[in-house]
Amino acid sequence: MNIEVPSKLLERARELSTSRTILGITGAPGAGKSTLATALQKALGDSAVVVGMDGFHYTNDELVRLGRRDRKGAPDTFDAHGYIALLKRLRTEKNDIYAPAYQRGIGNSIASAIRIPATTNLVITEGNYLLVDEAPWSGVADLLDESWFVQVDDDLRVSRLIDRHIASGKDEQFAREWTLGPDQANADLIALTRDRADRVITLS
Repeated sequence: MNIEVPSKLLERARELSTSRTILGITGAPGAGKSTLATALQKALGDSAVVVGMDGFHYTNDELVRLGRRDRKGAPDTFDAHGYIALLKRLRTEKNDIYAPAYQRGIGNSIASAIRIPATTNLVITEGNYLLVDEAPWSGVADLLDESWFVQVDDDLRVSRLIDRHIASGKDEQFAREWTLGPDQANADLIALTRDRADRVITLS
């Protein structure tokens, strides 16, 4: 899915990209976080890089070991401490930094897949739990210079998620059950963080 970034958002992103700044984009699964983040990066060019929270998914094998494979995507199925450590590095280090990226096709992350050059001013980080007020996720908000909460019509969001799961190889019944089960539980938690955002954005 491609979108045209609203002019006010693009203008604000340009204002933020004058020096090293971390912009957090959050919202429920399927709301359009990664789509908006990617569109902003394309519009801004080399002055911005997107770093997703999803790169810190535990591997499927580790989730099996922990007994959490049946709810992958929940807050405790990510290496939150590793994500926070990366954000701290992005705020303080003056050298190039490498971050992991999640690959939906394989269901795991690839280390050092994203390079954040020292010259990059705006780091756009997107993910579900950036504004959750429970440890360890509560350590994220203070590392963001600004946060945006993305929302979309709920029926559209659910439809997108079902299609996404089917595209990744799940059958339609499983995709629907997962979307209305674990994904919806996560969406309900994320909805509680809406009022903590600096800006709420409704995508059509």
